[in-house]
Amino acid sequence: MALNLRQKQTECIIRMLNLNQPVNSTGTANKEVYKILIDDKLCQNILSSLIHFKDLRKYGVTLYFLIDKDRKPAHDVPAVYFVQRNQSNIQRIVADASRSLYDSFHLNFSASIPRPLLEDLASGTLNSDSIHKISKVHDQYLEFVSLEDNLFSLSQKSTYVQLNDPSAGDKEIEDIIERIVSGLFCVLATLAAVPIIRCPRGGPAELVASALDQKLRDHLLSKNKMFSESGSFASSFQCPILCMFDRNFELSAAIQHDFRYRPLVHDILGLKLNRLSVPGEKGGMKSYELDRSDPFWMANGSLEFPEVAVEIKTQLNTYKKDVDEVNRRTDLIGNTKHLMNAVNSLPELTERKQVIDKHTNIATVLLGEIKERSLDSYVKKENDMMVRGGFDRNELLAVLKGKGTKMDKLRFAIMYIISSETINPAEAEAVEAAIVESEVDTGAFQYVKKIKSLNVSLASANSASRNNIVDWAEKLYGLSISAVTAGVKNLLSSHRQLALTRTVEALMEGKPNPEIDSYLVFDPRAPKSSSGTRSSHLKGPFKEAIVFMIGGGNYGEYGSLQDLVRHQQPVKHIIYGNFNRNGRMGLGNSVATSSASH
Repeated sequence: MALNLRQKQTECIIRMLNLNQPVNSTGTANKEVYKILIDDKLCQNILSSLIHFKDLRKYGVTLYFLIDKDRKPAHDVPAVYFVQRNQSNIQRIVADASRSLYDSFHLNFSASIPRPLLEDLASGTLNSDSIHKISKVHDQYLEFVSLEDNLFSLSQKSTYVQLNDPSAGDKEIEDIIERIVSGLFCVLATLAAVPIIRCPRGGPAELVASALDQKLRDHLLSKNKMFSESGSFASSFQCPILCMFDRNFELSAAIQHDFRYRPLVHDILGLKLNRLSVPGEKGGMKSYELDRSDPFWMANGSLEFPEVAVEIKTQLNTYKKDVDEVNRRTDLIGNTKHLMNAVNSLPELTERKQVIDKHTNIATVLLGEIKERSLDSYVKKENDMMVRGGFDRNELLAVLKGKGTKMDKLRFAIMYIISSETINPAEAEAVEAAIVESEVDTGAFQYVKKIKSLNVSLASANSASRNNIVDWAEKLYGLSISAVTAGVKNLLSSHRQLALTRTVEALMEGKPNPEIDSYLVFDPRAPKSSSGTRSSHLKGPFKEAIVFMIGGGNYGEYGSLQDLVRHQQPVKHIIYGNFNRNGRMGLGNSVATSSASH
């Protein structure tokens, strides 16, 4: 059975709303028990990506509030709390219990609550003589956002900046790694799956893989049955594989402009948590939801923008023909059957028209941005650079002095560095001068240029001098350089096909392959002595994979991995995270911020 993260998380949420009791045969909570839902901002995001708040009534929720807002008492109603484990939330829960705001308190933490906080909760409710109000406390392991069936985000901001900041201390790095491990552990606990972990040697990927391996081992040795459902994986042919990468593994995929519909909407219009707001045709702002309930979005999200425009026109013409047919039938006087069929078809036609109007408006706004910023030109020329391994200097400078935002020009300049097999100093200076003229912060450009030069130096250096280069680079660039020291050729990939997709395909095959033979293996079910070793003798192929990008992913990589799944036989299944909810532009800003102190 294929892993379905969104479905599993939804089932856990519904059980939580049913006061952590089994749901009925229809998959809904017991509606006879009405309750109030209290959550914080992150948990609200987790819930809203799974269940529309207007549908909470189905699960017995009559009211819902943020925990940090003032609330009136509802003495005869139970309250379900779904919040993060932090000191402020604990203090607010104790205050609510001491005021007897609700009949009973069902506390659900998004991840495992640490013992000190649990003791604070116990002592606070004891001191206020309100401990009897606390019905139960649950660790839900749900601290991630499921955006689609196979797409999730840990909703952790600025991890790329933090992990690549040379001024970050060991404690700061450890805290970031711990947060990532905690989020990934929640994903695996929700799936009830213990995977084999593969990652490149060195850098954040190895740090996260090693810590996650240890956390999984600790839980497998404990007496809880969190992963008991995963026994089916262990007893069958194999368990899933978790492929872990650092964002610097393929930086170009995070910087390059993309002309496909879903990445464009995310990058240009700011799609967040499957929602966006755009100017309406008659003024004002229109808010839309783009999720699995939208058939056009699900079917056409991976198409190039011009193809989407054609598809909108095709569906509009089909709709008009169907409306004309309904009108023709209603004109047939005395034919009751035709009249009833026409009436019955109206809701479906209305829904289709709403979807067409929605995407017509979105496409119109996108087209305006594309024309104003010449985004089609950026896409074409970046693709040409990646294929050719360089670009004509005059064309290059013409783009940088033409249309586009500061971030468009910065991304284009970085793509020039990434795609060039060798860097021409005079040409690089001219590029930098052009973006300076446009008042672009050059920090990110200089950072990538230095990394590229270092990559070339490492490739040409003999083994005796290579260690000196690496020592210097570690001090200058922090953890990001470990991808280079591990011999990864895709740090700044210049290949047309995504290196991530090729590597995941090879890892799922599980056969000896020079591109992945150096990758480390962590198997939490195997003896500890075998963890973190190289191995090219894993039993394959793997049918299911979880691909995790430390530092932020994007729709381009997600789409590429799903394309791989669609063209594979036998059928395979890939889940992708850690999706960057702020889009490529957000990651571009992260690169710029990270490089400011280099």
